[in-house]
Amino acid sequence: MDNQSFHHRLLALHYVMPIPLNRLKPLLQVDPDLEKCERMNIHQLSQLLKLTYDRAQKFKVAYVKALGTPLIQAYKTNNITPLPFNHPNYPKQLSTLYDPPTILYAKGCLDYLLMNYFVAVIGARDATDYSKDAMAYILPPLVKHDMVIVSGLAKGADAMAHQLTHELGGKTIGVLGHGHFHRYPKENLLLYNIMEKHHLTLSEYPPYVTSQKWHFPMRNRIISGLSQAVVVTEAKEKSGTVITLQHALDNGKDVYCVPGPITSMLSLGPNQSLLEGAKPVWNGFQIVEELQSRLFQK
Repeated sequence: MDNQSFHHRLLALHYVMPIPLNRLKPLLQVDPDLEKCERMNIHQLSQLLKLTYDRAQKFKVAYVKALGTPLIQAYKTNNITPLPFNHPNYPKQLSTLYDPPTILYAKGCLDYLLMNYFVAVIGARDATDYSKDAMAYILPPLVKHDMVIVSGLAKGADAMAHQLTHELGGKTIGVLGHGHFHRYPKENLLLYNIMEKHHLTLSEYPPYVTSQKWHFPMRNRIISGLSQAVVVTEAKEKSGTVITLQHALDNGKDVYCVPGPITSMLSLGPNQSLLEGAKPVWNGFQIVEELQSRLFQK
């Protein structure tokens, strides 16, 4: 396989149809180098990519056009580095997901992806000062032991986690639910500048893709998939945060919840999760000890 040519064709395909790797595998099994794709008949493309005939027809036209577009140069101009699933910097832990990202578009400190420890710190968009206070106990030991803090660059708890990690001199990764040409929510514009200049942002979507409601559950699987441990500060009983937490539990990750006051609706998610297998956390050293002991045992 000519890796450079494959990279070019994969970028073109993903630009037109940004789908996870599990949906692309049937095509790659038939055409592992993507050398035949542009010449395949519409019926075969329709079957392999599970598209209607009309959509397969439109895909082929757009794909051929994208092949003639200098995407690599365009991404380079915007300081965006595409990391296909076979790239050395692509996080190996994501390949264990049912639906790994086909490509991660990275902006910032790529060496963060080569670190040993990743801890997700997430919570409610309407998080209170209780989340901020909890993070003041949890994050400093993690930062001190060079653990990368992963979150979703949403407002509320996510923004608190990124901001505090930066203030502590640590490393943090923001996983986006849209492409790099967009910044959502607007409240985090200054934080985006900090993240892109000093840290790392990741997206599984090409830069032009805008935020859509269904993108955020997809983003959340990357947050939990990337991390060895997930910490939840505050969350409502039925929320995206709790779904991320459940995904982490189902995939054998360590899940920690900050126990909350029974008078707060935002404590219902963490408190309920403690009954379902999550561990209570009140100090970051608990997480440091468990993760380091597990690595030592390996």
